[in-house]
Amino acid sequence: MAVRWICSLFRKPFDGGKRTMDHGSQQPQTQHMPGPFPGYTGPQGPYPGQHPALLRLDEVQREISTLGPQVCSYSGLQSDREYKRLERELTRLLLEVDKVETEGRPELQQARKCAAGEVEGLLRYLEGNATHPSRLAIEELTQEAQSLLNEGVVGPFRQGQAQDAFEISEELVEAVQDVAMRLAQVKTGGSVPLRKARYKALTRVCAVQEILEGRVRTHTLALPLSDDTHEAVQRINQVMVQVSGARCQEVALLMGLSGRDSCAHLARILTELLVELDALDVSSNAAVRNYRKQVVEEINGLLKHLDLEGEGEDTRRYDLAQNDSIREIEAIRGRVSVLREEVLRHGAAGHGTELQGLLTHLDQVDTGRNPCIREARRRAVLEVQALITFLDLWEALGRRNPGPDEPLPHAAVWRVLASLCDLQAQVLGFDGKRADKSYMVLEELLTKQLLALDAVDPQGDQGTKIARKQAVKHAQNILSYLDMKTDEWEY
Repeated sequence: MAVRWICSLFRKPFDGGKRTMDHGSQQPQTQHMPGPFPGYTGPQGPYPGQHPALLRLDEVQREISTLGPQVCSYSGLQSDREYKRLERELTRLLLEVDKVETEGRPELQQARKCAAGEVEGLLRYLEGNATHPSRLAIEELTQEAQSLLNEGVVGPFRQGQAQDAFEISEELVEAVQDVAMRLAQVKTGGSVPLRKARYKALTRVCAVQEILEGRVRTHTLALPLSDDTHEAVQRINQVMVQVSGARCQEVALLMGLSGRDSCAHLARILTELLVELDALDVSSNAAVRNYRKQVVEEINGLLKHLDLEGEGEDTRRYDLAQNDSIREIEAIRGRVSVLREEVLRHGAAGHGTELQGLLTHLDQVDTGRNPCIREARRRAVLEVQALITFLDLWEALGRRNPGPDEPLPHAAVWRVLASLCDLQAQVLGFDGKRADKSYMVLEELLTKQLLALDAVDPQGDQGTKIARKQAVKHAQNILSYLDMKTDEWEY
């Protein structure tokens, strides 16, 4: 019962724990008492006033209906305060259910068992998500990012080093980007709490990455104007120093390295700086006006990331299946699938122009700096390119008209290419897993073609060398594409 109840949360709206039960009555029920447990119906009608045990179980079910959605959306760890609260509340409910007296009556025992099962199911679900290997992997990657940023940004700032005195290294930016990519590859199995946890961590790491990349591009607004230039310059310079400090504070806030302030507090400070800058009269000097504009852009760039405090908790953005860019990518993949079927079934040519257009369309998809969306687009691009290269090779083989003086090694390369064309058609149509026998057969046959190419001796012929190199690259691309189709990636 508990497992079915948990599963139902993902297939239909939460029903507040309502259930109907057959208590063994010989007569059909004609009236229901309030609550998930119906009153008894017998020759003398419903049980007068409903049994006290059922009244108490009804109260428990109402509490379950409140805690259930909270448990099923919780995305934290066992050490979090919210986890301990939910665990404490559920344990209390379990004890309350255990105290209910059933007087040995089977129908009351069944009702109590049902309530206890649902509470136990919620406890297992809560613990299972908080201790899931993917949840722990997300936490490990988050801690890795925290360590990088604490050492490279937050720590030096807290030690009194002005941020203008050092530059964010490109190595740090690349390291943070690597963490973001590995976060995007964490498998969630469709679990809402795991997807929320991954999204919450990913959005913060990506926001910090963007802040760092902006820092690398501009290094710093190095106070380009002296105080003597204009009466407003001194105040703009002071604001710029405050912005440099706010940048480090924001990195600390987004990555959970600051326990004192909040994103809302920092947002208020930055907004006040914007108001102050706006009040400065710099209309008479274009250089000062441009300088102020740069500082305003810096502040706006920081403000746009400060709404992430509740991100992943009170939105459904973690569900990338509902993302407009993902929908656009999936629509293109659907069209590619149709074209692939036509090509494999009829050997139809003439789709090159449309496929190139799909590549252009994919290039224009807005990824929003989200690694998951970028990866989805990259994989869609590879699907289009795989079909394009297959058509190119198929058409090249059809046009091939070797002369009598063609070198034997060159002809050997073309024979391998013909085999690769047949194998690529099978790879394009493959829809299985790596454990499948057909996958292992394809992988083995492709590897044999690479060995065959390695055995070709160009005998000094430059054209054969180039042809063999291209054939090797083509075979490797087919192998990579086969791996991509079976790596069980998810967004």
